[in-house]
Amino acid sequence: MKKPDLPEDEPERLTTLRALGILDSPPDEHFDRITRLAKKLFEVPIALISLVDENRQWFKSCIGLNVSETGRDISFCGHAILGSDLFIINNASEDERFADNPLVLNEPYIRFYAGCPLKAPNGQKLGTLCIIDQEPRSFDKSDLEALVDLASMVESEIAAMQLATSDELTGILNRRGFMQIARHSLDLCKREKTPASLIFIDIDNFKPVNDEFGHAEGDRILKVFAEELNGQCRKSDTLARLGGDEFVVLLFNISRDSANEYISRFTHTLEKINADAKRGYDIHFSYGIVNLDLEKHDTIEALLSDGDKLMYEMKQSKQS
Repeated sequence: MKKPDLPEDEPERLTTLRALGILDSPPDEHFDRITRLAKKLFEVPIALISLVDENRQWFKSCIGLNVSETGRDISFCGHAILGSDLFIINNASEDERFADNPLVLNEPYIRFYAGCPLKAPNGQKLGTLCIIDQEPRSFDKSDLEALVDLASMVESEIAAMQLATSDELTGILNRRGFMQIARHSLDLCKREKTPASLIFIDIDNFKPVNDEFGHAEGDRILKVFAEELNGQCRKSDTLARLGGDEFVVLLFNISRDSANEYISRFTHTLEKINADAKRGYDIHFSYGIVNLDLEKHDTIEALLSDGDKLMYEMKQSKQS
């Protein structure tokens, strides 16, 4: 049996998957309708919408199986997400990658498998829409086109879910998306005893500028601010707009000194933007940096609360 390899962009793929908040979520008729249609259309006993995380393939929708997940190491879908095209196995018992796979030797006795990778709007592959038969079979061009069409329907539902976790103006995560990813990151930090720092950021005097120069200019400030913050982030960092003029950055596996360096680089970038723009106002900000203390910060809410307090203290000191 061949275990599926990891995609080259695995960290980014997992970040996208977690931000959706779809893992371990309740059944959804929008997805169940598609798997029922796939089962009927292809006359197969099993149709699944699978999502592949670190260790498992979890079924967002499952017709024909009485389990909600299986290990990633024995999954067919783990292989399917490595490519962009349909992944088709006509007879698993004759394929050296799967002949001795437990899912072939035992229930559900997979012989035929066809899985279409499911992509998030950013292109990351999340899992598959797949159909399974217990008898070998072939797959012609019309079958292929039909399965791709159904997978597109699943992707449309996923895109709608992502809209709920992204900030429409800046394109970065919103509060909901941040909380979903940050909870996973905090769990990982606890398990691996990994350091992390949170930076809570608020734009100074945003309302007066917004009032004087107009909301369109205020929106431009928020977009520029988010873009430059994002420019300082590593792929493993999590940036979000919490609401209004508040932003947060969660820096994973990093020291406080490195968090201070992040702020220093960002400050230097803003100073250059202010000098070049000559808009009649400058963009400034206040911030609070919190090191993760696993005994004190048992939730992401506790970490945010401490960051907010430190940011507010800085803002107050500027006004005194």
